[in-house]
Formats: sequence, structure tokens, C-alpha cells
Amino acid sequence: MDHIPTAGHATPAPKPRWYRQLYFWVLTAIVIGILVGWLAPATGIAMEPIGTTFVNAMKMLIGPIVFLTIVGGIASVADLKKVGMTGLKALTYFQIGTICALAFGLVAINVFRLGEGVNADPGAIKTSDAAAKLIDAGQHQEWWEFITHIIPTSVVQPFVAGDILQIIFIAVVFGIALNAIGKVGAPVLDGVQRLTGVMFKILGFIMKAAPLGAFGAMAFAVGKYGVSSLTSMGGLIALFYATSILFVVVVLGSVMAFLKLNIFTMIRHLKEEYMLILGTSTAEPALPGLMRKLEHAGVKKETVGLVVPTGYSFNLDGAAIYLSLAAVYIAQATNTNLSIGQQLGLIAVMLLTSKGAAGVAGGGFIALTATLATIGTIPAAGIMLIFGIDKFMSECRALVNFTGNAVATLFIAWWDRTLDTDRARRVFAGEIVEPMPTEDPSHLEEVTDIDDALTEYGHHEPKEAVSKHAGPVAELAPTGRRPIHSETA
Repeated sequence: MDHIPTAGHATPAPKPRWYRQLYFWVLTAIVIGILVGWLAPATGIAMEPIGTTFVNAMKMLIGPIVFLTIVGGIASVADLKKVGMTGLKALTYFQIGTICALAFGLVAINVFRLGEGVNADPGAIKTSDAAAKLIDAGQHQEWWEFITHIIPTSVVQPFVAGDILQIIFIAVVFGIALNAIGKVGAPVLDGVQRLTGVMFKILGFIMKAAPLGAFGAMAFAVGKYGVSSLTSMGGLIALFYATSILFVVVVLGSVMAFLKLNIFTMIRHLKEEYMLILGTSTAEPALPGLMRKLEHAGVKKETVGLVVPTGYSFNLDGAAIYLSLAAVYIAQATNTNLSIGQQLGLIAVMLLTSKGAAGVAGGGFIALTATLATIGTIPAAGIMLIFGIDKFMSECRALVNFTGNAVATLFIAWWDRTLDTDRARRVFAGEIVEPMPTEDPSHLEEVTDIDDALTEYGHHEPKEAVSKHAGPVAELAPTGRRPIHSETA
């Protein structure tokens, strides 16, 4: 396809000072947290409130940011049919990606068969109180519930519970309605766009505490679960990590190569988000940063606003690998023979159950229990065999989920013929490029503010560089009119 040219001339970004980058401080905090949890477990466990407070503060913003971004994107487009087609393309891609991820996990555990020889007796397996609650939640979850769960019982409840899937539903309906009423809704749309800038400003404030949050979360995890489980179940953990890495490099790397992009430069560009996920064991805090960076890389705002949040519920590649690998491992460990047909049936059920517990605490564990309860041939009690190491695999699940959503958004933008591939390539390579016409100046001010705090969340250039290279940005029209977006030639 023809690339959309980007105006202006980009020059290589000056190498930022290492001690002023967010990812460096988060990585340092992770290392210190591991040492504290390992050498002083009691102290590490006491650090739990620090990690949970930061994650809660980030989750507080996820719902409003997702809602405002989707509403603003849908209400601003001229043709709603394009939004609908983008959604259908995204769901199609998500399902294909999930099938590939499930197949990767299935092949890996069938080749290495780590569960053979364990000879676990399901009747003799003791279930802890914490695991019993998750198992009970999974056993009472039907495979079809994720469909009926999309529609909330109230408008406020999804924001209180942090249910991204329900927030997406409300946002899509609201955005379509706002688009349909035309000029009457222009003041509302103007308010939505202004509120989005406010939410990103708040996000910038909270991100300054990211290293502290990563330290607390990692210190607690290592102090609580120790390193003994790493050694006792090291083989399964290593297989999961190796399979996940292979999936990212082979499958997602191939998609990026098809787009004429490099997955490794994309990963390097998103390093701040990866460090944040690694420290907090969840991909949710990195969602706003991913949306902002993809938009700056040349993906249309409405595409980013629709595909990224939806992918957080429907495109869980890391969770899919974990589900197929863990389910067959439990079957092998409990001497439950599964035919090829039964394993293919597992994939069919997991296509639904993997999405049923999205955004729920212990979601991967609940989805696994729901799968086993639906199939009925693998004893659900066998889940206790991997309960102790589930925490050490959650980081990998979140990292792969995050990577898959970034690649999916780029692919959907290419499918819609709206991806500026040349711009994306240069942004991922670290070059300075002018802001997109639809980028909010307030967002740029926040992400380039490295003079006021030890953080560089977004762009690697000082404020002076932004003003020097800045191109046209979206003009907010007077109240009562829609914003004026200058279309890229």
C-alpha cells in the first residue's frame, strides 16, 4: 500500500541521560524489590500497600481514559461504518491471534510433556483458602457468560468495578449517539476532548511514583511466594517463558515484518511500559502510555481508542498460551489422557473462557478453572499443582498480552489503510518527528516534561525540541462546533 507521507524532516534524537529515564528507575526499583523480598521476606511482605496503592491509583484512571478516548474517537469520525468495520476487523484478528497462541502452548507441552511422572492424586490434593475462592469462581462461570456480561446493570457500576469490557460497551454506544446527533453534541464532544487532556495530566502526576509502586509490588511478590517455587517448578516456568518468547518473535514478529516494521525496535520504544508491567504484574497501568505512543507513531486516534482497550479484553495472547499449556500439564500430572480431539475441544472452549475473566483479579486462574469445569475430563483440583507459581507467570502473561495488543493495533491500522508506516518506523527507531495533527498539545507537554521530574514518559526530547519541530496540531473549535482536524495528505 502507499504510505502516508509525513511532513517535516526528522533528525536523530539526542541520547537522553540514563538517570532521567523512567524505565531506568523502574528497573532499579524492581531489582531492589527482589533483593528486599529475598533477603528480608517479612519486610518485603510489608511493602504490599505501596505496590497496591500505586496500581489502584493507575486503575482509577483506566476507566475514564478508555471511555473518553473511545467516545472522542467515534464521535469525531465522519463515517460510522468505518468504525464498525474497524471493530469487526479487530475482533477477527483477535480470534486468529488467540488460536495461534493456544496452539503454541498446546504444541509446547505435548512436545516436552513435563507433567508425566508427577502422578498426582486429585483426591489427595489439598486446596488453600485463597485458591478455593478462585476455583469456586471459575467453576460457577459458564462459557457463555462473557457475552451476557458485556452489558452492565448500571452506567456507574463498570467504572466502580473497573470492568473494561463494560466500559467499552458504554463508550461505544455513547460515542455513536453523540456522533448521530451532529452539531447539537459538539459542546459535549469538546468537553470530552478537554477532559481527556485533564486525565492524561493526572496520569503524568501518578507516573512519577511508578518506581515506588514497582518496588512495593516486587518486594511483596518475592517475599510472599519466595524463590523455592521457582526451583521446584522451574521447568514449567521456563517452558512457559520460552514458548511466550518464541510466540512473540515468530508470530508477532512475522506480523510486524509483513508491515515492514521491526518488532524489536517497537519493544525498545515501549520500554517504559514494559518495565511498568514487569514491576506491577499487570498490563493495565501501561494502557494509557501505549495508546499515546501508538498515536504518535502514526495510528489514527479513533483506531487506537477502539482497538487497544478492546484488545485488553479480547486479545490475550499471553493468557492463551498459559491456559493451553497449564491445562494439558495438569492432565499429564494427574494421568488424565487427552485425545487430539479433546485437546482441540480445549482450544474451542478457551476461545471463550480466556475472555470471561479479563480484568478480574486472578483472571488467568479463574479462566483456567472455568475451562476445566466446562470440559469435565481434567480434575479441577489439579490446579493446585501450579497455584504456587502462577504469580511468577503473571508478569510474562501481561507482557505478551501487551505486545500482542500493540502489534494488533498496527495491523488493524494497516488493514484500514491508515497506517503511516514510514512514521512508525522512524518513531520506533527513536527519531524526533513532529506531532500528529490530531495529537493534543497538552499530552505532548506532559510527556516531554523531563525538566520537572526524573521521568521521560513518551518522547526523548526536551521541551525546546518539541516547539522547534512541532507541526500543526488539532485546533479546538469554538464551543458548539466540532474540532477541526487537518487531514494528512
